Amino acid sequence: MDVMVQVPYDATVKLMLASLERNLLPDAVIRRLTRLLLASRLRSGYKPTSELQLSDLLQFVHSLKEMPIAIKTDKPKSQHYELPTSFFRLVLGKHLKYSCCYFPDKSSTLEDAEKAMLEIYCEKSQIKDGHTVLDVGCGWGTLSLYIAQKYCNCKITGICNSMTQKAYIDEQCRDLQLQNLEIIVSDISTFDMEASYDRIFSIEMFEHMKNYKDLLQKISRWMKPDSLLFVHYFCHKSFAYHFEDVNDDDWITRYFFTGGTMASANLLLYFQDDVTVVNHWLVNGKHYAQTSEEWLKRMDKNLSSIKPIMESTYGKDSAVKWTVYWRTFFIAVAELFGYNNGEEWMVALYLFKKK
Repeated sequence: MDVMVQVPYDATVKLMLASLERNLLPDAVIRRLTRLLLASRLRSGYKPTSELQLSDLLQFVHSLKEMPIAIKTDKPKSQHYELPTSFFRLVLGKHLKYSCCYFPDKSSTLEDAEKAMLEIYCEKSQIKDGHTVLDVGCGWGTLSLYIAQKYCNCKITGICNSMTQKAYIDEQCRDLQLQNLEIIVSDISTFDMEASYDRIFSIEMFEHMKNYKDLLQKISRWMKPDSLLFVHYFCHKSFAYHFEDVNDDDWITRYFFTGGTMASANLLLYFQDDVTVVNHWLVNGKHYAQTSEEWLKRMDKNLSSIKPIMESTYGKDSAVKWTVYWRTFFIAVAELFGYNNGEEWMVALYLFKKK
């Protein structure tokens, strides 16, 4: 690593990326490079004084209010969901939870951790059988399907932005003979409807959004006077930033998170125009690190089945590159949330009521 210091930074990054794409970088090197980039991010994120730190955050809050609800919405959809569901079934747990799971103890499996986090949502949102439920950005219906089975008198509506995901959820509903779940395919930033719900959930969707003022105003219109909104997003404990594709080392933004936002743990406290915070919790980043390590293990275990999926999705010439990219993405997520013992990047949970 000492040799690298003498080479211009940009040239080093280009060389590393070229080696990565050809699958020539060992995992240990990828992890070390990731930690170096994270240390650099922390140096730029932390300000010399508390006053400057707060000023920086308030500027970020103000800038979000000037933006649309979301930007470049088609890009993240293609980045994550152009791969067929068959890939995610080989990598994720049985609930297909493509977000942070919760590991109660060292012996917990990925399936245990998926269920533990789903239980946390139900408990903290104070959901009751018979409630009407809206799941905004429902993914493969992980939470919607869980609630539909656990609370059979609940009526659930899920909103996702992928026909592939809707097809999977509809198939699950047929297999499980569920009559209480409906899926709408739409872009949440432009979607609207005349309806109201007892409980609204948003799990790792806010990271793809920008103007939380307008977004929460929209969601509040779907809340009854006594409704509760539960939000889960990943964050940094102190500062917020945009995922921007500026340099060669921003490839995670380029290939996986275009238009994304890294919120701070307290960011939504500044957006209480239409909703009021009832409660607020933090989940140590080590749970997300462990989640992503489990995804990586499953990907490695199923590489022979994953190879034809990569070839049919990205083409034979790019299959190796994209296999490496997905592995590196899971490594980067694990290193990000595991950094400093999970006390830098983590997950924030919020409970709001209508104002």
